[in-house]
Amino acid sequence: MLEEEVYQTIGEDGFHRLVAAFYRQVPGDDILGAMYPKDDLEGAEYRMRTFLIGRFGGPPTYIEERGHPRLRMRHLPFRVNQAARDRWMQVMTRALDETQLPAEADAILRRFFDGMSSFMMNS
Repeated sequence: MLEEEVYQTIGEDGFHRLVAAFYRQVPGDDILGAMYPKDDLEGAEYRMRTFLIGRFGGPPTYIEERGHPRLRMRHLPFRVNQAARDRWMQVMTRALDETQLPAEADAILRRFFDGMSSFMMNS
């Protein structure tokens, strides 16, 4: 399976379930909770979901609404060190485990998140 085929495989519902499972864990997390504005969790969830959908072969809603992702630039206000990166991966791994996506799509997403979370480190 190619990365661009993930959306065909899991659809909007798969991404919705995954991102919702991730964001359910964020508010109570002692590292990540402070990084996400409590008054905009729904917005953050929407932005992540639309980014992932577009990145993996679905409609380009994120780019249409926000332009190029510029992920490192958008995350510069947050201190993303090794501990924050590792926690983010733990939370996303639990979300993937909970969501139980088809094996090939799950493997592609895990590889992407592992690489991207390391790329996002800025301190």
